Amino acid sequence: MSGIPWLILPTFNEAENIDAIVRAADGALAAAAPEGHRILVVDDGSPDGTGRLADGLAAELESVGVLHRTVREGLGPAYIAGFQHALAQDAGYVMEMDADFSHDPADLVRLLDAARTTCDLALGSRYVPGGSVQDWGRGRLLISRGGSWYARRMLSLGIRDLTGGFKCFRAEVLRAIDLPTVRSHGYAFQVELTYRAIGAGFRVQEVPIRFRDRQHGTSKMSSRIAVEAMFLVPRLRRR
Repeated sequence: MSGIPWLILPTFNEAENIDAIVRAADGALAAAAPEGHRILVVDDGSPDGTGRLADGLAAELESVGVLHRTVREGLGPAYIAGFQHALAQDAGYVMEMDADFSHDPADLVRLLDAARTTCDLALGSRYVPGGSVQDWGRGRLLISRGGSWYARRMLSLGIRDLTGGFKCFRAEVLRAIDLPTVRSHGYAFQVELTYRAIGAGFRVQEVPIRFRDRQHGTSKMSSRIAVEAMFLVPRLRRR
């Protein structure tokens, strides 16, 4: 199973989505990677039974595994735990995606193709030509676009969508950016990984996607996460 793509799905209270998202992602990756693929659900002790449902999927689908975490530490630590697990299994590509259908699993194919052929890190981007956001109000869209603009200006980067969480890394990118020292726990985590990848000299490409608001479950975005991002981003320059 070495050198194959791994998809990391962090979950907390996604019982309404987990079955459908895993099956959709499994189908997309099976078509894109006939050599094999893996999906790792990283569950932070969801009280709604998401972890139990994921265990059932793992028992049914050979490509699926579950990493159970007993402490909810935030998005960043959950992803890092999943990344490290995949790298220890000699993954060739490591992908990340929200578990709530905000990202279309069919787009996994395009991200993987870009990472295989033209870049080292493919970003699913809402804010390049061909990308879009569906179902958001003006306020939330302003916060998202403003957050990406702020990070872009603070870090002098050309990436239009720095806060998105739909990505495909070549494994060597994650091995090079010193995952144990990543400081962000919330959505600033996405900014920090991209900034480190660019700083290490890797090629980053934005792939246009259509992002849609979740239909089931509750968003994990909070004011605390936004404040963390605002204060942490300028500190990344001093790393």
